Amino acid sequence: MAALPARQSSAVRALALAVSIAVLVVAVIVAVGFDRAGERFQFVESHDWIPSFGAGYRLGVDGIALVLVLLTAALVPLLLAAGWHDHRAADEEAGSARPRSAHTYVALILLVESMVLVSFTALDILLFYVFFEAMLVPMYFLIGGFGSPGTPRADGARAAVKFLLYNLLGGLVMLAALIGLYVVTARSGLGETAGVGTFDVRTVTAAAVAGDLDATPAVLGALCFGFLVAFAVKAPLWPLHGWLPDAAVRTTPVAAVLMMAVVDKVGTFGMLRYCLQLFPDASVTFAPVVATLAVIGIVYGAMLAIGQTDVMRLD
Repeated sequence: MAALPARQSSAVRALALAVSIAVLVVAVIVAVGFDRAGERFQFVESHDWIPSFGAGYRLGVDGIALVLVLLTAALVPLLLAAGWHDHRAADEEAGSARPRSAHTYVALILLVESMVLVSFTALDILLFYVFFEAMLVPMYFLIGGFGSPGTPRADGARAAVKFLLYNLLGGLVMLAALIGLYVVTARSGLGETAGVGTFDVRTVTAAAVAGDLDATPAVLGALCFGFLVAFAVKAPLWPLHGWLPDAAVRTTPVAAVLMMAVVDKVGTFGMLRYCLQLFPDASVTFAPVVATLAVIGIVYGAMLAIGQTDVMRLD
């Protein structure tokens, strides 16, 4: 989409919509072919990526991932159709001297969709982390470069930077935990060769359930906390939600819905796929804390909603 001429905006939008519908068709085919009585992970694709570190390009879906893949694939065509003139309306109201191009706008939306889908289907923890962080880049440009009507670009830029800093900080904490988990898998002999760890979520999950990870409960708890922080920021969980209101208000309605209905779900999915399965005992320890913060967020959000006049902030 981004490579097409900017003057062909209608053709670019139509092509983007067609591509998103094609993705939805593939997702439906996968859902129909998914055997609920079969293996947990199906449609598995596996290729060597960084064999010296035990990392691979591994994709597959289970029940939870399949539901979220369908949600994402079904929502994006609706958003592209609903936001057919989003960027144009914002430029006309702001009197922009440099109109923002439709081809860049739809390319960023499709890029976010691609990265979210890889995050949901990744069976390699390092691969998941790469796309978990990489999706921040197109979202940053959607927030900062394509503001809602009446929003000055400076305000959009500040909201985008706030979004980026919050999520990058959570990602750095997760990166430290990811390195620590790799060291644990190497010490536990989970890699294919001696002294090499693995990022295969299936292998690590099986070892965690069997109690074969060579680490103390305190170490596993610290690793779980590192993952949990990143997912809590993305979800977002109170009090790490500060980036969301500004980002939702300052960008277009389509990008706001994409962020809250699709990107945010990666954080919740990460808690289920990684925190709960890789660190089952530590998850039990942190469960009361997460539940307490969630309840506070519900009550706090309801109180703020009573006096809120901006419908975008109500989300």
